[in-house]
Amino acid sequence: MIVRRHRLPVRLWHWTNAVAVFVLLMSGLMIFNAHPRLYWGAYGANPDPAWLEIYATRTSGMLRIGDLRVETTGVLGRWTDPEGISRARAFPYWATIPSNYNLALARRWHIAFAWILAVVGSLYLIWAIAGRHTAALLPGRQELAPRRLWKDIKAHARLRFPHGEDALRYNPLQKLAYTVVVFALLPAMVLSGLAMSPAMDAAWPWLVDMFGGRQSARSVHFISAMLIAAFIAVHLLMVLLAGPLKGIGSMVTGRYRMPDDTP
Repeated sequence: MIVRRHRLPVRLWHWTNAVAVFVLLMSGLMIFNAHPRLYWGAYGANPDPAWLEIYATRTSGMLRIGDLRVETTGVLGRWTDPEGISRARAFPYWATIPSNYNLALARRWHIAFAWILAVVGSLYLIWAIAGRHTAALLPGRQELAPRRLWKDIKAHARLRFPHGEDALRYNPLQKLAYTVVVFALLPAMVLSGLAMSPAMDAAWPWLVDMFGGRQSARSVHFISAMLIAAFIAVHLLMVLLAGPLKGIGSMVTGRYRMPDDTP
């Protein structure tokens, strides 16, 4: 039996969002390459103490978070490009847009797709509120009960995914994850990005003050982006484990094939 699972606005928002977020993440990593250090407060430069930095020694790449240092040679800090040349740069060519070092072009990509993310996301949010789609997305009090969440965590760890009619609805873990991303991480990323803009600093100085300074806004922006990247990685893993043909197919066509034995 074939049933409708995802409405057209949901599917359009999903795929537009997917492209925009990937471009934003990759262009953002190139922008980060220009100064791979993060600070808290209003100011930050090479002599100032950073809470996170990615750097290279003469022979290795290093990641430092606080007092923790991890060697990341070949991935972060120091890596080899396709021509076999060793590069001392935070993120490698395959993780950035553009792949060669170009800060100006990376900023153009970043700003263009930030507008796409903001406009499409705002339209989707208006539609979701007007059509009460948020009711299906927000977890209820019973679904947030520790016992219920722990039950779902154990089921996912054992690869026991919802099936039948239960697969047509968001489970509590999905609702919680989507709620955090849509209503917390995405707004934090957008607002902190605006707070780093000199034009916005002049027009809305309260936005910078809200984050405690431009460098704090930059740190919040980076942390939000990394958490969204982690969410995407887990999301893709769950799609692969649960059955990519059905999952991706339903997000393309909006239809989902129920098992023949579903009552």
